[in-house]
Amino acid sequence: MNRPNPVSARHATYNRLQSVLLVTVLLGLCALAGYLLFGDTGIWVALGAGALALILEPAAAGRLTLALYGARPLAPEQAPQLWQMLTTLARRAQLPTTPALYYVPSPLINAFAVGRRTSSAIAVTGGLLQALDAHEIFGVLAHETAHIAHGDLRVMGLADSISRLTSLFALTAQIGLVLSLPAVFLGEVAINWLALLVLALSPQLALLAQLGLSRVREFDADRAAAELTGDPHALASALARIERTQRGWRAWLMPGWGNPEPSWLRTHPPTEERIARLLELSMHSPMHAWTAQPLASLPAWQLPSHARWRPGGIWR
Repeated sequence: MNRPNPVSARHATYNRLQSVLLVTVLLGLCALAGYLLFGDTGIWVALGAGALALILEPAAAGRLTLALYGARPLAPEQAPQLWQMLTTLARRAQLPTTPALYYVPSPLINAFAVGRRTSSAIAVTGGLLQALDAHEIFGVLAHETAHIAHGDLRVMGLADSISRLTSLFALTAQIGLVLSLPAVFLGEVAINWLALLVLALSPQLALLAQLGLSRVREFDADRAAAELTGDPHALASALARIERTQRGWRAWLMPGWGNPEPSWLRTHPPTEERIARLLELSMHSPMHAWTAQPLASLPAWQLPSHARWRPGGIWR
């Protein structure tokens, strides 16, 4: 029986409270925008859209994402050790099924999860398989498995849908104002300028709350990945290597180029802060670290010789 980790428990409680608060703020902003525009009906529209997003979003968004990235299914015989890692992590995370594994022929170092607990997939890029060792890949897969186990994909899908609906309410109000300008100038229509200001600002406030929620879920997935692997250094090392690789030669020519935006405008927390939290967890004894041999069984993935940039930042 593993001893409770007080640091991990503290982070988990803090992250859950932040997530609940941010989702509540998002719903509140959307309901307020709906109410200012349509009255009580707008509130029900906002709540109904949130419920619909919880039911439909993960499956539909997952299929679309895999198709956009040109992801290919990876059979167990093609990458047996990757599947061994994923099966181990799914069992430790108590998932009902092992996520399907996909390969994205891209030089970018990336991995992402789609779907829900009962039907999910994890995609890894060729760049990630080439840049990281087995120890680090195990940490990255644990991070994505944690997203699935915690329902993060559903939560973020809900947040995205609510944010989009809030923007739609604001756009509707702006179009209505433009169409009403002649009547406003003639003094036939009175404008509630305070309500209009709130509607105009609501999409930006919703976006900030959505970005904050994304950062919190990343911290929580890092913590859970450390518990699943029993080795916080696995993910910390992967994050450090990814950061170094992505910055490349521009890091020393233009220090700080990689994170020019303020931290509250990022989808992910600063890498340094994520690594610091993982190292704080590493002071406790590992639970069940990965002990398999290096990924010698992985095929030598070849990136497409005709790789090109496509709209949306997708390499094919």
